[in-house]
Amino acid sequence: MTVHLVKLCVGAEDISDLATWQAERLAEKKKRKEPQVLAHVTRMTPKRADELLAGGSLYWVMKGVIRCRQKLIGIEPFTDNEGIGRCRLVLDNEIVPTRRRERRPFQGWRYLEAKDAPPDVKKGDPEEEMPDEMRRDLEELGLL
Repeated sequence: MTVHLVKLCVGAEDISDLATWQAERLAEKKKRKEPQVLAHVTRMTPKRADELLAGGSLYWVMKGVIRCRQKLIGIEPFTDNEGIGRCRLVLDNEIVPTRRRERRPFQGWRYLEAKDAPPDVKKGDPEEEMPDEMRRDLEELGLL
């Protein structure tokens, strides 16, 4: 059974901010001749790793709204230079926009059952190009 993670994307205004930030990190790794792998480091290691790696994704929350996801392709526990246990969540490079779903603030990450995950926004979907404010207004009116 597949399960996902949901995580706050602190500092990103929108999906393009996240994409830019990740591209910069990959460019830095390339300069240092390190493997160009996208990973998000977190303090805790998910106990449901097998379910996450069975097609799970990391859903990013930006400004209180789930906006996109990235497929989880690895979970790597490690100990940092200070002896603190951490976990590297290895992500696919593709950022997939999702239907907006509001999410209250929380710390760390949370599991997200597959049945509760917002669907992807399809290519060519008018919602893909819609300004955030207009989309929010239409959702509040129950039109999206």
